[in-house]
Amino acid sequence: MTNRRPLFLLFTANAISGFAQGISLLAIPWYFAKTQQSGLFTIAYGCITILILFFGLYAGTLVDKFSRKKNFMGINLLCGIIIFSISLWGYINHSLPNIFIIGVFGITLLNFNIHYPTLYAFVHEITEPHQYQKVNSWIEIVGQSTSVLSGALAALLIEGVSNSSGKIAGIPIHIPFEIKRWEIWEICMADAATYFVAVALIAFIKYVKIKDIPLEAGSILKRIKTGFSYLKNHPALLVFGLFSYSVFATLLVSIHSLLPIYVERHLNEEGSVFAAADLVYAMGALCAGLFVSKVFKKSNSIKSIIILTLLATILFMWMYFAKSVIVLYVFCLLLGFSNAGIRVLRLTYFFNHIPNELMGRVNSIFNMANVFIRIVFIFLFSLPFFTFGNQVIWAFFIMSIFLGVSAFILVVNRKKLID
Repeated sequence: MTNRRPLFLLFTANAISGFAQGISLLAIPWYFAKTQQSGLFTIAYGCITILILFFGLYAGTLVDKFSRKKNFMGINLLCGIIIFSISLWGYINHSLPNIFIIGVFGITLLNFNIHYPTLYAFVHEITEPHQYQKVNSWIEIVGQSTSVLSGALAALLIEGVSNSSGKIAGIPIHIPFEIKRWEIWEICMADAATYFVAVALIAFIKYVKIKDIPLEAGSILKRIKTGFSYLKNHPALLVFGLFSYSVFATLLVSIHSLLPIYVERHLNEEGSVFAAADLVYAMGALCAGLFVSKVFKKSNSIKSIIILTLLATILFMWMYFAKSVIVLYVFCLLLGFSNAGIRVLRLTYFFNHIPNELMGRVNSIFNMANVFIRIVFIFLFSLPFFTFGNQVIWAFFIMSIFLGVSAFILVVNRKKLID
């Protein structure tokens, strides 16, 4: 592989910054669930998602206009400075206002919407075509290994561990040591520090472009129109891109908005169960990175994505009917495999069929549509009906129907695509 060392540094930087981000994205929803403010958080999450809807298109133009390396360094440095400042406020005042905590969550999600399009475009730019699926699998393996570790640590930090007999993740266990529960600003400080480490690593990246990528000049609006024009001329790709993201939309809504309520009010369990569920999800996603190409070696990418979407449909319906911590963990494991498997297969398809100079904008258009779907779900599920008692289970029923419809549309559209 021509750019083995640059890819190693890129994946390492991504893993380090992703580690603390994973803890923050678990700790913040649970903080609001634990303080009986899930409704407030869901509304804030919805507002952040609306902001992402507009930011996503602009982010795509930045990805395609500037050096992907400079983009990475700039966004990590900016996020690190902002989150460091917020956490420093917490250390000084021994508390953080809700608006600051939500701000950290929002900054992290906004960062994702430029971070991942930049990552994928950067990897596409420095990878030989015959290595696409292998490298995409490694993106998933590295990212989800990080999530496993961050989920495990989050399970310990957001509740703490006492030197006694008790439960971790709903499992009775004797704990021979003690870990003090971290305050939310301490978690934010660890998050900020990893951004700065990522900047240092990215600064050392030197790479060889596989091919020269033309950078389009002109206004932001002109560059956005170029992305839309490309998809207008490839309608089957547009349909595929829109509905192959359906599992990702339901996954994010579930993890950040529904699972904290599901764990506390439907299962009547503690925060470590919620954190462990995310850890189990990451293990499933890690398995997808390792084995998805082997599991579906006799099927093309389109057929495999349809199968995994149908699997997610069944899983959400199962959560509607079940009331068990074990079912929750199985749900997260298989949903992690489904979502990550779809991402590996979809990215490989995109790498083979979308020019690199358009990768940022085309991905951003798909992300924008996906964000819009999430906004609808988030505000729907913030209604008192879904947050009262255990009626959050109806949200899982609705998302199961949505995934079933998405799978049907992919089936109808698949013959129009070239694999």
